[in-house]
Amino acid sequence: MVSKSSSNPLEKLGLHSSLDCALHLPIRYEDETKLSTIASVINSFGISTVQVQGYVVRQEVMFRPRRQLLVVIRDDHGDELFLRWLNFYPSQQKQMAIGQHLRVRGDVRDGYYGPEMVHPTVKAVSPDAPLPSTLTPVYSATAGVSQLSIRKAIDKAFKDANLEALFAEILPQDILKKCFPSLTLPSLWSAIHTLHHPSKSDDMESIQNRTHPAWRRIQIEELLAQQISLQQARAKRLSRQAIQMNLKPKKDGILEKFLDQLPFQLTGAQERVWQEVLQDLARSYPMNRLLQGDVGSGKTIIAALSAMHCIDHGYQAAIMAPTEILAEQHYRKLAAWLLPMGIQPVWLTGSLKAKEKRDAQALIASGQGQLVIGTHALIQEGVQFSRLGLAIVDEQHRFGVKQRLQLQQKIDDVEIDCHQLMMSATPIPRTLAMTFYADLEVSVIDELPPGRTPVITKLVKNERREEVVLGLSEELKKGRQVYWVCPLIEESEVLQLQTAVDTYQALQTAMPDVRVGLVHGKLKADEKNAVMQAFVAGEIQVLVATTVIEVGVDVPNASLMVIEHAERFGYSQIHQLRGRVGRGSAQSICILLYSPQLSLAAKERLQTLKETQDGFVIAEKDLALRGPGELLGSKQSGDAMLRFVDLQNEHDLIEKTKDLSVQLLSFYPEVTQKHLERWLGHRADFLKA
Repeated sequence: MVSKSSSNPLEKLGLHSSLDCALHLPIRYEDETKLSTIASVINSFGISTVQVQGYVVRQEVMFRPRRQLLVVIRDDHGDELFLRWLNFYPSQQKQMAIGQHLRVRGDVRDGYYGPEMVHPTVKAVSPDAPLPSTLTPVYSATAGVSQLSIRKAIDKAFKDANLEALFAEILPQDILKKCFPSLTLPSLWSAIHTLHHPSKSDDMESIQNRTHPAWRRIQIEELLAQQISLQQARAKRLSRQAIQMNLKPKKDGILEKFLDQLPFQLTGAQERVWQEVLQDLARSYPMNRLLQGDVGSGKTIIAALSAMHCIDHGYQAAIMAPTEILAEQHYRKLAAWLLPMGIQPVWLTGSLKAKEKRDAQALIASGQGQLVIGTHALIQEGVQFSRLGLAIVDEQHRFGVKQRLQLQQKIDDVEIDCHQLMMSATPIPRTLAMTFYADLEVSVIDELPPGRTPVITKLVKNERREEVVLGLSEELKKGRQVYWVCPLIEESEVLQLQTAVDTYQALQTAMPDVRVGLVHGKLKADEKNAVMQAFVAGEIQVLVATTVIEVGVDVPNASLMVIEHAERFGYSQIHQLRGRVGRGSAQSICILLYSPQLSLAAKERLQTLKETQDGFVIAEKDLALRGPGELLGSKQSGDAMLRFVDLQNEHDLIEKTKDLSVQLLSFYPEVTQKHLERWLGHRADFLKA
């Protein structure tokens, strides 16, 4: 067994035992089975990663333009290749002494001195050292832990006489075959062994792209553990008690009055979602519903109706937003709706003065504060609700699950869960919802309110910046307002990007008669709010901002957004930013300024954003680019994430594994617990949260 000594660097990777080591599967493989001549890779450099061999004929530490190690190797045919390191250690210099035979692997490119590899993988070998017969696994590592030490630990783990027994089959084979009839699955032990030590007879391509039967078995095992955990979480929620509200609005209540005087009609999608929420609130167990809708689709009105329904039943409602700006927008909008009916929302944020905070907390504790709106301050120490019946969490992916659970409480000495409605303008791809939100009911507002026109997106090279400024002037003459978004606030030597401050000053110079404002993350909260409110009031015509406005206020008069260095932003960021305009009836435009030197990925990203405004299409693209961790937020970050499953390509596998989890929970509950312990350990509770 691997030692549990705290001095063991492997502990940084969570490798405490032989089981941990065996489950630390490769993230990729290197093909070291082939050896190329230097001449062949020089003639076709840049195509793929290659491996060559030769002896060192030159080694030199150079200082121009910066300190670097330069090594030249020569193969048996007399051809030479430069190897270059910008960061290196004395031990590397010793390893690559003149005359030493090296086997190096990397990408060949045309360098300053000639064909070169930069920071290649290097092995000191004898001239006749045999090549590996199969793929070389590469493991997830961390600082101070080398691939060699990980491989040694894994090899040692496989010598543990008890290891095979730890991977004994526990899943009923008949059900496994029934759920996956088209797959020939190896035993779990065989799959684990194959992935760490692929043989010559294994299909190398399927090993590398994770479609090999051994990978399929592991993917099913991991998905199954997650699905069981989420199914159990759902069962646990259904056993909890919550406040039951009537299906129909209370006679002469604030909800009924509000609906009677509503100045607009709900869209078909809003009406459908509202009925779904009403059904949930009428149940005896807590609602756990995710409301998805693109920016501007009208989620806030559903939140308002839900809060009023709760207040009509004698309970408090709370709305929590991730930023003070967004929380204040909710506060102003709901106050305008509710004050005429005698409901004064309570405002609670971290920036309040001590006395204001105490007063707000007193109103909440007494129950007089029927609707509470704020930021994370709602779940801080000192905040005690009297009768909280509903918690609405906006931009839910910005909050951790533990934060959301802090809204649970006791009412009348009975453990009561408040209903939870989570809202997101970042659409969750279907595969993500299936795998991480199994305990959530999902509602989608898939139509925009009447009068909203799609935003036109244009791609403009940065060299046409002056033309953009002229176009901006024309928009201002119509009485419109403009956002100008920059990715950085401080100068970066690496990126050399235009900063928000510089852009602000440049626009002031170019348009002296225009009122230009600046907002960025380094402003104090009250300064930021003052600028934003001035923009809302029309006192500022052009707002230069960083991404602090990504989740921000509604300004119907803003019809133009310029996003500078758009190639530096992700899919969802640009989509969210773009949603800040197009709030009124006027045609709105989003201009994506970009640098001419674009990567293929950046070109594809910008083109997709130009061609579609469908949030779900963009979310799928974002999932493929960034993976699920960033999209989901803090609940799923870290070690609860799926490690071996590609959510983009495993739809069928996910569906079948979900069916398998249901069957096992129904007929083999003891098996499910063993499975959870093997695959998740302490993380099972993490997923259940």
